[in-house]
Amino acid sequence: MRDFWRALARNRLALAGGAVVLVLAAVAVLAPVLAPADPNRPDVRRILEPPSREHPFGTDGLGRDVLSRMLYGARVSLAVGFVSVGIATVVGVVLGALAGYNAGLIDAVVMRLVDLMLVFPRFFLLLAVLAFLTPSIWTIMAVIGLTSWMSVARLVRAEFLSLKEREFVLWSQAVGASGFRVVWRHILPNALAPVLVAMTLGIPAAILTESGLSFLGIGVQPPVATWGNILNEGKDAIEIAWWLSVYPGLAILITVLAYNLLGEGIRDALDPRLRRAGPGLVGR
Repeated sequence: MRDFWRALARNRLALAGGAVVLVLAAVAVLAPVLAPADPNRPDVRRILEPPSREHPFGTDGLGRDVLSRMLYGARVSLAVGFVSVGIATVVGVVLGALAGYNAGLIDAVVMRLVDLMLVFPRFFLLLAVLAFLTPSIWTIMAVIGLTSWMSVARLVRAEFLSLKEREFVLWSQAVGASGFRVVWRHILPNALAPVLVAMTLGIPAAILTESGLSFLGIGVQPPVATWGNILNEGKDAIEIAWWLSVYPGLAILITVLAYNLLGEGIRDALDPRLRRAGPGLVGR
């Protein structure tokens, strides 16, 4: 852990991404305190007002304060990212562990299921599934999580295939440890490093997916504010209300970039080959 933190501290881009992630998390938690107005309160006297001192991000087509909706939208977008990645991680770790530790029929079935899920373009699979479901934040979380576990399963399976042949695992089996204990106490803790990286990189992908679905009108439904449906509201008035497209677009860009920089830094810091290479490579 000491080597990991030292390597991560040398990567300035990763530290910058981590700082932005912490700021975004604080903004999401403190949205009720920071928001200058009720995000769902319309005001017909202030429809499509440009940014001003009273409304720093302007107002939308119903006169609602865009800054307040952006702050509350951060809560929804980050919640979707964390929960959907949590679902994908649990499913992927369980199936990947089963496939990696039990060679033969179980491994073949799990990997064929992974191949089957990867055959369909993920975004179109999401569209097909959501066409039969009522759009809501919980539906979006579940659907994104249950269609994005395949990469985690592959990572965990590869780690299990390697680790189960190591001496400490063979010794545990030789002294009579149960299969569950071998997996839970010895293999799984050593297989979680790539899973941590996959989770960090999966959160921006989930946020981007949710924003795309909301932009198309089949994600989280108004009046709940998300960055995607704010963009959706702004597309019809982009010539006269540029702020409805610019600010949520920048929020999505900065969030995705910050998580990707942090994920790349964690991946490099966990790689012993890059740690040995010194700050010249790790801190690029």
